[in-house]
Formats: sequence, C-alpha cells, structure tokens
Amino acid sequence: MMKIEIPNYKSIELEHIILDYNGTIAKDGELKEVVKTLLPKLCETYTVHVITADTFGSVKSQMEGSPVVVNVLKTDDHTAEKADYVEHLQRETCIAIGNGNNDNEMLKNAILGIAVIGDEGCATATLLQSDISCTCIDDALMLLLNEKRLIATLRR
Repeated sequence: MMKIEIPNYKSIELEHIILDYNGTIAKDGELKEVVKTLLPKLCETYTVHVITADTFGSVKSQMEGSPVVVNVLKTDDHTAEKADYVEHLQRETCIAIGNGNNDNEMLKNAILGIAVIGDEGCATATLLQSDISCTCIDDALMLLLNEKRLIATLRR
C-alpha cells in the first residue's frame, strides 16, 4: 500500500491499480512493450488488476506469467461491471486507468482516475470523469512509480 499526501487536495492510501486492457495497456489485443517492463515494478507496491471484455481473445495469453489479476467481464453491461469491480475492492484504495466509454464509471468510482488518450483516443465521458489525463500509458504508469509526479500534477 502506498500513502500519498497531496497538498490541498487529499490524502490517499493506494492498494489497487485497475487497468483497462484494449486501448489502454494493449493495442489490437497485444500488450504494449513498455507495459511489460513497468508491470513488475508496479506489482512490488500495488495489486494490479487487468479488467477487459477481451475483444481480441488474447488477454490470458498476453498476461501469462505476469503477477497481475486478470478479470474478463462476464455481463453485457461492461460499464457497470467495471464500476462494481472498483467498489468491491474498496474504491478509496483504487486507482483506475482507462480510455473507453465503458471505463468512465470505473474512473469515477476510484479514488484516483486516470484517462489515457492513446492510439484509440479517449471517450469524452471517460476523460471528464478522470482526475488526470495522459497521452500514453507509460506516462500514466510512471505517475504511480514516482509519486512526486502525481503530487505535482494534483496539488492545489
């Protein structure tokens, strides 16, 4: 767990990172190389979860051997299922990162929501629910590996 004091914003105790898969940490079903490098470092401090509809059917093979929890969505309401996942983990300990329209409630429910405007762009609803937006996943993940960057972005 990581405790971070953000001046004139809030104090947060982060335990879980919930990552959308396609469009956020993967492109066309293939995990991005930078994510493969950063995930083990993140797992030293956080429990990392990958949540996905698995559009390309590749998440389990792509994440094989990685120390993350993989959750393939089961219902037709992916937005609600992702939001409920955050609630189940205790929202006040969760960081959610995503880009799709079905990620907006997940980002809203998490104590910290990060929108990624990557190769697929970012749904406006998700961008509006985020606390931070990044133009690539490596910048988003580096915020969590170097909390001073997070503080610099969110302090008031």
